[in-house]
Amino acid sequence: MSELREFADARAMNRALADAIVERLTAGVARNGRASLVVPGGTTPGDLFDVLATTDAPWKDVWVTLSDERWVDPASERSNERLIRTRLLKDKAAAARFVPLKTPQAHANAAEADTGAAIAAMPRPFDAVLLGLGNDGHTASLIPGADGLSRALDRSDAALTRAIRPPDNTGMGERITLTLHAILEARWIALLIRGAEKLDTYRKVSTGDDVLAAPVRAVLRQHAVPVTAYWAP
Repeated sequence: MSELREFADARAMNRALADAIVERLTAGVARNGRASLVVPGGTTPGDLFDVLATTDAPWKDVWVTLSDERWVDPASERSNERLIRTRLLKDKAAAARFVPLKTPQAHANAAEADTGAAIAAMPRPFDAVLLGLGNDGHTASLIPGADGLSRALDRSDAALTRAIRPPDNTGMGERITLTLHAILEARWIALLIRGAEKLDTYRKVSTGDDVLAAPVRAVLRQHAVPVTAYWAP
């Protein structure tokens, strides 16, 4: 189950969340000599990344990857990798090791083995996993109605990444995502949400059991990994 932390504004939220992430990365390096961070793409986390990039985390011993990736060129404005390289992997955080999910293969389903191997080589359990939330109840690219969703949600499947093809009418395009199995190989998960509509979505998906209708429930309603939701207007 998840804990909700509410903040008066985004600046306070980003500062608190950055501090929480740094604390966990520092503990991971102290414990194992290296640490790992999973981050989302999209529009919401950019300001947080700007803050996180200036912190004194032990970045040279931190591995960073994405929760999911659109199957587009890394130079595309739609690329999550592009966001990470321009907003997070700069300043002090430029010393971190980045593990991208986009490969040269034409389609995401041909890249599952390569991306899974890359994730498997990272320090795990992940020290911190940061996720977003869509108003349709998706997180990472665990998208309702998508081809490949059931496999990606199957915790008995050892795969760490799966190709996802959302319904054509969403316009979301082909993607690759960390599986639920991979996401829950974590010491701590944070959910970043902004605005009244997302808060309403969070409250709705925090109840109910239908994970295919709202896949984020598979993260919020499990008991193995602590989840903290961070919200600001």
